[in-house]
Amino acid sequence: MKYSFTLLGIVIMLLVGCSSQTPSDDISGNMTVGMVFDVGGRGDKSFNDAAYKGLEMSRDSLGVDIVYIEPSGEGADREAALRQLAADPAIEVIFGVGLLFSEDISTMAEEFPEKYFVCIDYQPKAGAMIPRNLSGIAFEDKRGSFLAGALAGLSTKSGTIGFIGGMESNIIKRFENGFSAGAKYVNPDVKVISGYIGMTGSAFANPAKGKELALGQYARGVDIIYQAAGLSGVGVVEAARETGNLVIGTDRDQGELAPGYVLTSITKAIDRTVFTTVEQVQSGTFHGGRMNVFGLDGRYTDYVYNTNNASLIGDDVHVRVEGIRQQIIDGELSAD
Repeated sequence: MKYSFTLLGIVIMLLVGCSSQTPSDDISGNMTVGMVFDVGGRGDKSFNDAAYKGLEMSRDSLGVDIVYIEPSGEGADREAALRQLAADPAIEVIFGVGLLFSEDISTMAEEFPEKYFVCIDYQPKAGAMIPRNLSGIAFEDKRGSFLAGALAGLSTKSGTIGFIGGMESNIIKRFENGFSAGAKYVNPDVKVISGYIGMTGSAFANPAKGKELALGQYARGVDIIYQAAGLSGVGVVEAARETGNLVIGTDRDQGELAPGYVLTSITKAIDRTVFTTVEQVQSGTFHGGRMNVFGLDGRYTDYVYNTNNASLIGDDVHVRVEGIRQQIIDGELSAD
């Protein structure tokens, strides 16, 4: 890990304000929240950064102490990192950021029933019970991706659009399928070219490969790429900037990475869900033992439309996509 277990105390001291004590000493009396990041860690301008923002919001608004651990390599030390946090008596809530935590965090929840566990993009085993002290967080990523496809299908000038995923997996396939379906819903003749960076977790942390794949797609006539690739997606954004084409970001607003070249971003309010979950633990209303889905309703899953990208999307396209969004919420249109 980026912060080894032997240095965990140093990390905690920095996060709680340069105290000479660690949360284990519990001198503040505050609840301590721990988080283990997905492959790519902080600074990915996407999934992990959104989760960390929620951790910061919890610290600043709810008065909790926070501690985090970043993965090394492909993140094979997830179980050890979760266990390290769970073994600390002062840490009450532990987040695993990403679908790859699903199995390990379920095991930890059963082993430490007195702790609260939360997994972002949790994927339970078929037929398995979710531990009562585990909240599985999911977003309507396929529906959000449907809107991304509609935006791309209505905006493309070449008639060819692309998708680049990180790790080829069921959850990222949902992004691809939703994107393709949305594009063809508004533009039946559109061509969609898809590619994946790899088959393991490290595929989310390879921006060079992301850029290489994107340059290849743009060279084939693609003028808009939807990327769902974590840190690797930064390379896709850079390729859009270099070639003068457009890209659609994921998880958080990525417009600042390449102003004028990011058509939109499909956002998950990961920060709000982290904050809300910590707030629930504090109030004794933790929603464990089940999946908690945050979707288009309430804009927990949404697309970015603001003064920075309105000119790229245009009024007519925005009105059309808003209508599609409401149809999905009302059950008049299936995007699942």
